[in-house]
Amino acid sequence: MRKLLLLILLIPFSVNAYETNARSAILMDMDSHKIIYGKDIYRVQSVASISKIMTAIVAIENSDINKKIIVGDEVLKAHGSGVYIKPGEKMKIKDLIYGLMLRSGNDAALAIAVSVSGDVSKFVDKMNEKAKQIGMKKTVFNNPSGLDDDNKGNYSNAYDMAILMSYAMENSDFKKITNTKVYNLKTNKNTYSWRNKNKLLFTYKYINGGKTGFTKIAKRTLISTATKDGLNLAVVTLNDGSDWADHKNLYDEAFKQYNSYTLLSKGSISIIGENYYKNKDLYIKKDIKYPFTINETKSVMIKFELDKKRNYKNNSKVGTAKLYVGDKNVYNEDIYVRNKK
Repeated sequence: MRKLLLLILLIPFSVNAYETNARSAILMDMDSHKIIYGKDIYRVQSVASISKIMTAIVAIENSDINKKIIVGDEVLKAHGSGVYIKPGEKMKIKDLIYGLMLRSGNDAALAIAVSVSGDVSKFVDKMNEKAKQIGMKKTVFNNPSGLDDDNKGNYSNAYDMAILMSYAMENSDFKKITNTKVYNLKTNKNTYSWRNKNKLLFTYKYINGGKTGFTKIAKRTLISTATKDGLNLAVVTLNDGSDWADHKNLYDEAFKQYNSYTLLSKGSISIIGENYYKNKDLYIKKDIKYPFTINETKSVMIKFELDKKRNYKNNSKVGTAKLYVGDKNVYNEDIYVRNKK
């Protein structure tokens, strides 16, 4: 049996036009995954080096990034963009990730794969496993760099890559690395100073992350993230010769039109009329945040659906908080139960 309780709010809402020169593009709110602008967002194509975002997050989640490693001969197989590390160099996995994200080092990508998983193929398996886990349904990774060698590059779409970036930006280590403008490193063989290729970090004040990419097949690809007044956005453009300007324009339009509203804060929640779990604490693990425009008003509703479970463990899921805009369910957050402190 399910119990349904309603909370009705009035929130500003409207729609505005956005444009890019990209073959495919998306502007997404990272908190709710609301698509503010989309252009052929499910078209699968080579994504080049923006796939290194997956390389970075898999490395962060599957290793001690402060562990020192010795760079192996695998880096001699690298070509294209690099940070020019040498076999025998001692550095932390974290240093390799900086070289990967700031300078798009293909040599760093190979060194990361071998350091984390023992060989490149096992690491690529982890990349594809993570893609499935976070809902990237049309993505296939064939290498940790994004190169289109033998036409076996990394294939995805604008939507999946926005999902990936939204996920990665929840990780504090990743967020710090991608937001770094310059990284200095001294090893037993060399001294490096890596300046981030993401020009938006230096030219647009709201930017806090991103990754560039290019191959002859993929053309120019770019992911960036920006935050203003609590509104956390990501833009992905694929095959876009004017990507820097397009990203700025999309952010400017979105920040002008949208505000982010926190409808429920993470932690304990109180549901009027709920008595079944009255001796327990109901809670959500994340804020329910959603962006709305400021020109029009429309009915917004949160529906609490609770299962009356007879047997459940502490911290079990017992329901869902569902956000509706009109009749459309636009966001869901699980509800959990725990013993009161």
